[in-house]
Amino acid sequence: MVDSDSQKIRNICILAHVDHGKTTLADHLIASAGGGLIHPKQAGRLRYMDFLDEEQRRAITMKSSSIGLRFRGYSINLIDSPGHMDFCSEVSTAARLSDGALVLVDTVEGVHIQTHAVLRQAWIEKLTPCLVLNKIDRLISELRLTPMEAYTRMLRIVHEVNGIVSAYKSEKFFSEVDSILAGPSGGVGDESLEFVEEDDEEDMFQPQKGNVAFVCALDGWGFNIHQFAEFYASKLGASAATLQKALWGPRYYNPKTKMILPKKAFSEGSKARPMFVQFVLEPLWHVYQAALESDGGKGLLEKVIKSFNLSIPPRELQNKDPKAVLQAVLSRWLPLSDSILSMVVKCMPDPVAAQSFRISRLLPKREVLDNGVDSSVLAEAGLVRKSVESCDTSPKAPCVAFVSKMFAVPVKMLPQRSKDGKVVDYLIDENGEGESGECFLAFARIFSGVLYPGQRIFVLSALYDPLKGDSVQKHLQEAELQSLYLMTGQDLNLVASAQAGNVVAIRGLGQHILKSATLSSTKNCWPFSSMVFQVSPTLRVAIEPSDPADIGTLMKGLKLLNRADPFVEVTVSARGEHVLAAAGEVHLERCIKDLKERFARVSLEVSPPLVSYKETIEGEAFNTLENLKSLTRSLDYVEKTTPNGRCVVRVRVMKLPTSLTKVLDESSDLLGDIIGGKAEDSNKSLETQMSSMTENENPSETLRKRIIDAVESDILPMSGNDKHRAEKCKRKWLKLLKRIWALGPRHVGPNILFTPDFEGKGTDCSVLIRGSSHISEKLGFTDDSGNDDIGDSTASEVTQALRFEAERLESSVVSGFQLATAAGPLCDEPMWGLAFVVDAYISPLTAQSDESETSNPHSEQYGIFTGQVMTAVKDACRAAVLQKKPRLVEAMYFCELNTPTEYLGPMYAVLSRRRAHILKEEMQEGSPLFTVHAYLPVSESFGFSDELRRWTSGAASALLVLSHWEVLPEDPFFVPKTEEEKEEFGDGSSVLPNTARKLIDNVRRRKGLPVEEKVVQHATKQRTLARKV
Repeated sequence: MVDSDSQKIRNICILAHVDHGKTTLADHLIASAGGGLIHPKQAGRLRYMDFLDEEQRRAITMKSSSIGLRFRGYSINLIDSPGHMDFCSEVSTAARLSDGALVLVDTVEGVHIQTHAVLRQAWIEKLTPCLVLNKIDRLISELRLTPMEAYTRMLRIVHEVNGIVSAYKSEKFFSEVDSILAGPSGGVGDESLEFVEEDDEEDMFQPQKGNVAFVCALDGWGFNIHQFAEFYASKLGASAATLQKALWGPRYYNPKTKMILPKKAFSEGSKARPMFVQFVLEPLWHVYQAALESDGGKGLLEKVIKSFNLSIPPRELQNKDPKAVLQAVLSRWLPLSDSILSMVVKCMPDPVAAQSFRISRLLPKREVLDNGVDSSVLAEAGLVRKSVESCDTSPKAPCVAFVSKMFAVPVKMLPQRSKDGKVVDYLIDENGEGESGECFLAFARIFSGVLYPGQRIFVLSALYDPLKGDSVQKHLQEAELQSLYLMTGQDLNLVASAQAGNVVAIRGLGQHILKSATLSSTKNCWPFSSMVFQVSPTLRVAIEPSDPADIGTLMKGLKLLNRADPFVEVTVSARGEHVLAAAGEVHLERCIKDLKERFARVSLEVSPPLVSYKETIEGEAFNTLENLKSLTRSLDYVEKTTPNGRCVVRVRVMKLPTSLTKVLDESSDLLGDIIGGKAEDSNKSLETQMSSMTENENPSETLRKRIIDAVESDILPMSGNDKHRAEKCKRKWLKLLKRIWALGPRHVGPNILFTPDFEGKGTDCSVLIRGSSHISEKLGFTDDSGNDDIGDSTASEVTQALRFEAERLESSVVSGFQLATAAGPLCDEPMWGLAFVVDAYISPLTAQSDESETSNPHSEQYGIFTGQVMTAVKDACRAAVLQKKPRLVEAMYFCELNTPTEYLGPMYAVLSRRRAHILKEEMQEGSPLFTVHAYLPVSESFGFSDELRRWTSGAASALLVLSHWEVLPEDPFFVPKTEEEKEEFGDGSSVLPNTARKLIDNVRRRKGLPVEEKVVQHATKQRTLARKV
């Protein structure tokens, strides 16, 4: 079903919160336009797109899957996606391959946290969305709302969704305006002006525009306002276009004058209802009452059947189940698939229109800084971009496709015969897929040209740069396509070729692609921008086989799982454990099940979850100025000396402002690109972090602005109205930011090493290791790098030699800082939000050391000097943290809970047992449900959903999203000293360890570090009292 006319293709995905009806809606669309794959009576109950056993068992979708539909001559590639937060990576893969999105919202539950996430995803990927309000029937039969109350609720949901989208619009708008104002006075381009002048007032979703549908997916009926406008046009004597505009919003119909009027035209006591209520909802309500209520008039149903010439078999009308009768009438009167698919064809763009609009997201323009590049390469790369922009379907056009994920299919599930009846032999496989019984297919969308089996194609990773030629060969591979398939849920159909605009599965790339990649028929093509994932895999467990002999099989299975799941991460820890990182508990359970039953097929031992923590110090936010003074010129330092006595290290430490720490933490990928000398290529990682940034903006300039904004945002609230104090504080910070020597851990973390203050002089002819502020230079805080290195020509030879040695030892100081920030003193977890100043003084060699060096020039008595300096810096940094009241930092989930009123008590009991902080609680209007927002520590989240269901008899549901890092205020080394403390906590011997100490001890125990604990708790109870003769 590969359509040759791109104008007749639509690529759409279904996005929504979990259990809002995506797969049920897909069932009805497949039953109607899927070529007889599903019988209409099974639609909504079969869940055809959930073909995995685990999906059917849990009744949730766990992966994105595609199917081809035919509707009135159009080819519609429909991708169903999961709604559970654990599988949000699948939403990203579905959104990248689509041009439009059906966003479903349950009218009873309303807009939820995942609805925000999918709207954000659609906005980032520049999809054209349509809104589908589902489960309208529950407003009638469950909540028993009046038509007016139902209209108010739907109006509120449409307003709320429009508000979310307009927030994204305004975020981009202000970002664009800022970049224009920050640019040179003459540099405002036409495109920028166009954007600023663009009308952002109009709402995205307007029922009168036809991009909002009202449906009940389970019963198979739905409608757009357009359908009712056409029906009432002849009856009311008005044009369908006029009625379509009037059937939503505050428009009222006066039957006497036969005019459509605003509310103010009616008196206050008037019972006038909006036209949507009067002409759309009230007839629906009457049909429901007639069918479901025992005293309802069956004549109304017959009237509807006669008015619309519905052909319903008498057997269905005589059914004793009133719900079945109602479904039979409504699904023929207002067929769901016709309403949705006609809206898709009318409101969503074809691939040609969509790709010209999405090109800035898919293939952003690159600014080439080096003039020495090959112009022919640039010209061809530009030609490829134009082909993608115009969705060129000619065979001569460069072929470009994007693979959003790899998915595993059992080899026996591949079709054995092509459409012309030829037998295809898949048992012999060069890549050894037959060993595992799994074959990897690429889930891809063709953006330009034509793909066919046997074609040689280049596989480009996200870091490939066509201008660098041979230096980036590791990011370029050549592969041969073996087969092309059209996906119909679980089934695959072989096709001879596929052209631009189609979504296909490709065989033959299993050994070349790990997660995602760009396919191109030419080397001179920029890779597509990276996909944006809403969360990161945070739940980590260590895995080992029950039988140690199976370790090889497990490693092969982990490689297969890593390729098959777009979001899972498989690593080996420092202790040699195989660590599996997943998005959440449900995702982890599915990964373990796949490993045991599909990929490794061995018995496994799974450790308790490995929770990540960070370490910091207690810091008074309101004392910023004093903190800065203590960091620069204070006697409050920790001093360490190398074993040979030649180097004295003094370390001062200060806590960074929270907002600055957050900026550094979130921008780690971008920092890696800038610091690693790849600033011109960092657009890829920048898009992943800040989709609102303009294409050609300098990333280091953007990051510098964000760092300064973060510092200012912390200074202003602390200084209050004292502008002089705020200005002084800002000057000190700007001075400090010019002295950034290194970031850590791993050179991109949220900790800063500042160069020492040069005004302090060493003693006894010692020389200070000065360092260099090259990070500040790369971030644009300072331009001069050589001013600090002022040599004194009159200095003695000894001093000159020491200076040269000091320069060589700079890397040792940085390495010591990296080691310290990677493993803090509390439990070897990374440090978070700390600033260090390291003063390292080198003394000249003494006479004794001179003799030892001459006798053994290759080794010193205490080891290599560079290693001694590194160890001294590391120990001094860790000791400085311990001296400044260390604190543990733990990750927090944002938790959204929904529960009936009667289960609020048990729900709060579960939350309080798990150290949760309640943020807000509110009752959902028009329903008996309460919505509670809370922060829950990640360490307390394991088994949370099960316990919540158990205590609330399954009535409460929770959704967890990683939110932020929060400092535990408790002192892990707390000992009661004052009389009040002793009275409250007891004396030193009987004080129980607090939460922070318990968490630290658990981590230390897991890592094999020493733990202070009593081995024997009650000695008298452990002796043997019985005397056995």
